[in-house]
Amino acid sequence: MLFAVRYLLPAAMVLTGSALAVVGTSDSVLGAGVVLIGSGLLVALLNMLMRLAIASNRDREREGRARRDFERHGHWPSGLPH
Repeated sequence: MLFAVRYLLPAAMVLTGSALAVVGTSDSVLGAGVVLIGSGLLVALLNMLMRLAIASNRDREREGRARRDFERHGHWPSGLPH
């Protein structure tokens, strides 16, 4: 399900919008195509930003654990950058 939301939904929106923009016979169909393309790109961008935010939180939590370990033992844990 997550794969569908991350990749298939934006791709389907952009492809459908592109098809409408190419074969559109009126201004309203062309406009709908452009809106679908923009919306598909927006969905892809929001998915990317969510993944970056989640990764940032993991890094922050890992560093917090390392700092607490440093305070307890007096040396930085091995395997983590200081």
